[in-house]
Amino acid sequence: MDDRITLDYGSGGAKTSELIESVLLPAFNNQALSRLGDGALLDGSRKLVFSTDSFVVSPWEFPGGDIGKLSVCGTVNDLCMAGGTPQYLSLSFILEEGFLFSDFRRIVSSIAEEAKTAGVSIVTGDTKVVEAGKGDGIYINTAGIGFQRADLPGKEGIRPGDAVLVSGSVGCHGAAVMMSRSGLLKEDSPLRSDCRPLHRVSAAAIDAAADSSSLRILRDPTRGGIATTLNEFTENMPFSIQLDETALPSDPAVEAACDMLGLDPLYCACEGRMLAVCAPDRADTILEAIRQIPDGENAARIGTVTEELPGKVLLKTSIGGRRILPKLTGLQLPRIC
Repeated sequence: MDDRITLDYGSGGAKTSELIESVLLPAFNNQALSRLGDGALLDGSRKLVFSTDSFVVSPWEFPGGDIGKLSVCGTVNDLCMAGGTPQYLSLSFILEEGFLFSDFRRIVSSIAEEAKTAGVSIVTGDTKVVEAGKGDGIYINTAGIGFQRADLPGKEGIRPGDAVLVSGSVGCHGAAVMMSRSGLLKEDSPLRSDCRPLHRVSAAAIDAAADSSSLRILRDPTRGGIATTLNEFTENMPFSIQLDETALPSDPAVEAACDMLGLDPLYCACEGRMLAVCAPDRADTILEAIRQIPDGENAARIGTVTEELPGKVLLKTSIGGRRILPKLTGLQLPRIC
C-alpha cells in the first residue's frame, strides 16, 4: 500500500478493496463483516439487516436529487440489497460554519420526503458543527436497520448459466453529478440522477423468485458502476460473467455526457438501479415483476454467468468482439456519493 491515503482509496475500485482487505478486515474480522455485503445480517428473535453509509457528494444538489435524498436512498438500498425490509434510520450531520440555514432546511425537507417514500422512520441522530474551512458545507451519515425478507446465498450461490439482470439504464447518477460539477449541464438537459429507493423493486424480485435460493445476489452498483460491482461477484470465484453490450438499457443523455467527459457508463455510479443474478428459469418472471414497478420499466437481462476465464467480467461488444472489463483502478468520479 501507499504511505498516505489518496482519493483513489475512496473510488470503490481496486484501491478501496486493498484498504478493506489489508487494514479493516484484519482489525475487525467477524463472520457478519467478512461477507462484505451491502448490509450485515444479525441474529436475533427476528434476523436483522444493518447497514451504514456516509455522504459527501459535491455539489450537494444535483439534477434529480440532493445529499439529503441520497442519504436516505443509499442506506435504504443497501438494506434492500441484503434481502431486508428497511424500517429505521439514524441521521447525523457534520455542518461547516457558515452553511446557509435555508439550504439546511431544504436538505432536511428532502430527507423527510424520501424517508416517507421509502417507508422508514428516522429515530435517532446527531449534529456537529466544524469551523469554517474545516469541512465542505455538509456531510451526512445514515445507518439503517430492517428485518430480513429473504436469505440470499450471495456470490457463493452463483452458478454457470445464471442470468444477470439490471433494473434500468446505468451510469445516470455519476454522469449527472459530474456534469453538474463541471458547469456543463444546461437547464433544459434531460440528464438526471437515478437516485431513488429500491424497496419496491427488490421486493418484487424476491417475491417473483419463488424461493430465495434461485435469486443468488442483489446489489446496487454505486461507486465503480456495474463493471466494478460485477467484478466483486467474480473475484476469486470459479466463474466469469459475460455482458451483452446490445442488451444494456441505455440513456442517450448519459451516453452524450460520458462522451463529452471521456467516461464509460459501465463505470459510472448508479444510485437507483439494482443488479441481480438469478437462476435462468426464473429470469423472465423476475424481469416481468420488476417491469411492473415505476422506474423498472426498462429492466433487462444483460448477461450470463459462464465458466470461461474464471474471475473475469467480459463484454461482448455490438460489433461482435469481446473485451475484459476490469475493476475500476484509480479515481474516476470523486465525491459522487
